Amino acid sequence: MVQESPDYLRELIRKTRSLTNKPFGVGIVLAFPHKENLRCVLEEKVAILQLYWGQVEKDVVFEAHQAGVKVVPQIGSFEEAKHAVDAGVDAIIVQGHEAGGHVIGQEALTALVPRVVDLVASRGIPVIAAGGIVDERGYVAALALGAQGVCLGTRFLATEESYAHPEYKKKVVEMSETEYTNVYGRARWPGAPQRVLKTPFFMEWRNLPNHENESNQPVIGHSTIHGMEKEIRRFAGTVPNKTTTGDIKSMVMYAGEGVGLINEILPAAQVVKRLVEGAQTLIQQHFKSSV
Repeated sequence: MVQESPDYLRELIRKTRSLTNKPFGVGIVLAFPHKENLRCVLEEKVAILQLYWGQVEKDVVFEAHQAGVKVVPQIGSFEEAKHAVDAGVDAIIVQGHEAGGHVIGQEALTALVPRVVDLVASRGIPVIAAGGIVDERGYVAALALGAQGVCLGTRFLATEESYAHPEYKKKVVEMSETEYTNVYGRARWPGAPQRVLKTPFFMEWRNLPNHENESNQPVIGHSTIHGMEKEIRRFAGTVPNKTTTGDIKSMVMYAGEGVGLINEILPAAQVVKRLVEGAQTLIQQHFKSSV
């Protein structure tokens, strides 16, 4: 959640509760005003508060724990991990530089995960790997690095339930290359580079001069976001969802480095089933036979 109203967030939480009796979490980006939404999450006693792009403070963790809410930050550096551990978090998502969308760190997952695993070894804090993981091979690799679980983003874009625009889903399946860039969303979120698909539009504008940003660009489409219609300007950091109209191919499309391994659009449940069963088979067939 970035800049939603607390009322809208509360509505989403209650709607989700009406659809499942399973625990779920809410993510909050600390780089934007967030105090009211944070209060909403704690009042609603959501199972997990996931924090991103900012330091996790002890008082926030304390308040969450008082409300019975677990705190799971997503970090991109060893220093961030140390700060999170000192704050008393319940688990840590380690985001590698391979991840799609806004990427806070510069380290590869293979280098960062083991360091964080060693850091929390005596504290019993689970480590969850994120960035470039799309199938059972990435899952098993993360386990080998010491992670207790994985977090997938790009793979779930290419699912039947995904709210992404059909053209966006199509590009996720068709394309295999990404780039780390600051072309998009410079005015709204400065200093927040992203990993994006190397679409023809992006390749044409990848060297956009630093003084240019979305604020002085033409409107290329519209989206309904949080129940409100919003303009999308060229170079905006807003990805196309299924309500989006306009020049879809000229809009940003976030994706992680594992995108080249995505070959089809599947039901989300099938993605999870393949991930888990494939990992079990891989471990049994390969690793046990190698010992």
